[in-house]
Amino acid sequence: MIPEIKIKEIKSLKLEGGYLIDGFPSVGFSSAIATESMIHTSSFELAGIIDSESFPPISIIKNGKPNFPTRIFVNESLKVGVFLSYLTLEQSLHRVAANAMLGWAKKHRIGLIVSSVAIKDPKGNEEMIGIGSTESARKKIRDAGLKVLEHGTVPGIPGILLNEGSITKQDVIVIIFHTNGKGPDFKSSANLCMAMSKLIPGASCNIPSLQKEAEKAEEVIKEAHEESKHLKDSMYR
Repeated sequence: MIPEIKIKEIKSLKLEGGYLIDGFPSVGFSSAIATESMIHTSSFELAGIIDSESFPPISIIKNGKPNFPTRIFVNESLKVGVFLSYLTLEQSLHRVAANAMLGWAKKHRIGLIVSSVAIKDPKGNEEMIGIGSTESARKKIRDAGLKVLEHGTVPGIPGILLNEGSITKQDVIVIIFHTNGKGPDFKSSANLCMAMSKLIPGASCNIPSLQKEAEKAEEVIKEAHEESKHLKDSMYR
């Protein structure tokens, strides 16, 4: 049976011509941490939840309140939507998650989807490289002062977003960043957050608070990851 991802909006949204950030973790947790930090340093509010029968049954408790592990946050003044997840999705869900994101972007007439993928580099390379699904997306990368990748491969949700975006003419930019693979990787999270803010006008990263948020977010994401692993082990025995 093909897994299904359901999106439930809890408020009406006006994001036409705006931006969608993919905050699903990839290698390590830097993408999710950078996204969470941007939410905390700008005025975002909860706008929806993302759920699936294929997701582990987990509630994330923050400040005494239960939360779905995968949610949508929106800043309508900046016209930015964020898919924020504490779950590291299995490979079988990558295509479904990417298509759900693309469908939501089409519904709200999003102009640009921004995703990211990490490359492990223990040497501490801080270079940010962008890949665009269309010529207009590649121009946005160059205008932001980032290098455009000419040859390479992009796996997972970001790769599917690029492929589908190239066919449907949806602007998608994937930022390739380097991480040491250890946590909390504050440096790569900060670099990624800054790169995203260059592509999204008005979005900002409060670096001092980002370090604090990075440590808190990594702790919650790791806990969710461990709990979901234990659940899967008991579910499939």
